[in-house]
Amino acid sequence: MRTIEQYLPDHPFFAGLDPKAVAVVAACATNVSFKTGEFLFREGQSADQFFVVRRGRVALQVHGPAAGTMVVDTADAGDVVGWSWLVPPYHWLFDARAVEPTGAVSFDGACLRDKCEQDPQLGYELMKLVTHVMFNRLVAARVRLLDLYGTTKSTNPLLSPLLSETVISHPGATDAAPS
Repeated sequence: MRTIEQYLPDHPFFAGLDPKAVAVVAACATNVSFKTGEFLFREGQSADQFFVVRRGRVALQVHGPAAGTMVVDTADAGDVVGWSWLVPPYHWLFDARAVEPTGAVSFDGACLRDKCEQDPQLGYELMKLVTHVMFNRLVAARVRLLDLYGTTKSTNPLLSPLLSETVISHPGATDAAPS
């Protein structure tokens, strides 16, 4: 098995980070493993870490009184789990549970926040990477809402804006209407 320092530069989440930045991030990391059914974290607990899944699968879940436990997304080998370590008040919004034996790299959130305070450029680069994860989770949630409710013409005024088509502007995109 490769060390964390050897693994991170090849991981897509860290692609493009300066090797010195990768070394700083790796200094805040440890290898961890979880058995099937074991929780990486629970909703409401202190969010003091995030994970890069090396092997296995993790279910991101939310529990509702009426619906019970619902899986809102999954993370497989190569995926990143957890962004609440970066957003005050640093509490988990979901549960994360291993659905099969899972190995991951765990990053100490307090350590990384401290490194980001010391090096604002590192903080900015990590914020861009984490924002991408947050965006992907939001898109996945939107798709699940569309699957659940089956239409963008919902008559529920609270759901209609969430289900409407979204135009996403990318750098370099033009404002011209599609033909």
